[in-house]
Amino acid sequence: MTSEHPWFLGRSELGNPSSALAREQPWTEGNSVTPLIHGARYFDRLAEALEPARPGDHLFLADWRGDDDERLRDGGPTLAELLCGLAERGVHVRGLLWRSHPKAFGFNEEEQTELAQTVNEAGGEILLDQRVRRAGSHHQKLVVLHRPDNVDDDVAFVGGIDLCHGRRDDVHHRGDPQAQHIDKRYGDRAPWHDVQSVVRGPAVGDLATSFRERWNDPLPIEHRSSPLAQLRARIAREPTVPQPLEPLGNPPTARGTHAVQVLRTYPAKRPAFPFAPDGERTIARFYLKALERARSLLYIEDQYFWSREVGEAFAGALRRSPELRLIVVVPRFPDRDGLITGPPHRVGQVRTLSRLTEPGGDRVGIYDLETEAGQPIYVHAKVVVVDDEVALVGSDNMNRRSWTHDSELSIAVLDDAHDDREPLDPGRSGYEARSFARNLRLELTAEHLATTPEDPTLLDPVEVFERWRRSAAALDRWHEEGKAGRRPAGRVRRHRPERVRMWQRAYAAPLYRLLIDPDGRPSALRRQNRF
Repeated sequence: MTSEHPWFLGRSELGNPSSALAREQPWTEGNSVTPLIHGARYFDRLAEALEPARPGDHLFLADWRGDDDERLRDGGPTLAELLCGLAERGVHVRGLLWRSHPKAFGFNEEEQTELAQTVNEAGGEILLDQRVRRAGSHHQKLVVLHRPDNVDDDVAFVGGIDLCHGRRDDVHHRGDPQAQHIDKRYGDRAPWHDVQSVVRGPAVGDLATSFRERWNDPLPIEHRSSPLAQLRARIAREPTVPQPLEPLGNPPTARGTHAVQVLRTYPAKRPAFPFAPDGERTIARFYLKALERARSLLYIEDQYFWSREVGEAFAGALRRSPELRLIVVVPRFPDRDGLITGPPHRVGQVRTLSRLTEPGGDRVGIYDLETEAGQPIYVHAKVVVVDDEVALVGSDNMNRRSWTHDSELSIAVLDDAHDDREPLDPGRSGYEARSFARNLRLELTAEHLATTPEDPTLLDPVEVFERWRRSAAALDRWHEEGKAGRRPAGRVRRHRPERVRMWQRAYAAPLYRLLIDPDGRPSALRRQNRF
């Protein structure tokens, strides 16, 4: 491959020359990437990978939330037990968690402090990082294990799953026994759908570099210090500025057939990130480039799917490609759906979906999920598959906040291995369907439609699009007719956002624009609506 690529961003397309990732070829080849669908599977694989770590190994952790008592398996260990055990036997444990806000505001600062204090007392170094733009957060979900004595054993986990309560669910969707309480319509143990990935090969070096850049930011982790913040930092036994991490040397050698590009969001802020002085928006830039090529089927699972910029980008793709179809899977209700929190969420999504109606018409399918018992499933996954060629798994959502304002981390995966099932080239690009992207879409679709990934009707874009439509229509009709007779197979319902009342719009729209979905771009790009 050269520095120009049909899917990946070349160096000149990154928009952030200050990062160490801005190489002549800013992606790696020869990786092995495995999707981990559901938190229970991820937590088990994570514990399995970390438990054998030896003295002198390095563990890097970045997360939006971490709960010290979250069990990684039914019988443990808890997250704190695992991390403390590693630190006590000489593994260099370094972590960055978003500092968050107190429970009184619906957040989890107390849990973050407890995990940091526990691990730091055992010899690790977990920092609660508040080096963010105002009203922003660090939203990355990354774990890297680096083994200096054998770098080819290095492994990374990246995706959308936080190491906290509520995430350890599985294919049956009975919820995590250690529940996170969200909107009451999800029940006491909310069913939770999520996706992470495990990466081996040279891309682990890029993911470690991304962590190191953020860790080495010389700005104090509480740059807007207050007496309360200083007290919290003392309780957690945190240093004010992390001790710099040195480069880790040569990355792992090739392990598979997957080319991987590491993509990020960082906001433009002051004081600036030294590795992204004007922010970074490679996630948004990748999506915009991918949408220019999309011709057949866009498959998306997303927690939000809103923003004017998102709606315009997808509307443009639907206009350019009259045969393009769009399947989007979202939660039925916001996780917080109170009088103040709910309407701003809904007004953003309703406006975005309405932008797709004119160009897309019946080529757009928006769905949510429920269990066989009729309990809605909270969709927290952040997955995109384009024409069965390229796939993205990460922490970013389809909204302006994730594209510009919070810190996010995702990977784009292009498999060298072609998929030999018809249609061979659904996007008619000449690149043809690839095994990783197609298999990921088939595995997710099969679960939602209650079939198997080997079902041949899932391969053709037109046929699978109609299969989703028929499945949702059958289940909707069964509910409307009073649940008479046998329940239709599948978990798919047509997504119908609740109406935002006229009087609610007066406060919902400004709250959505300023607080729920802020814009973190430099002012010049904001005026030009560019990324």
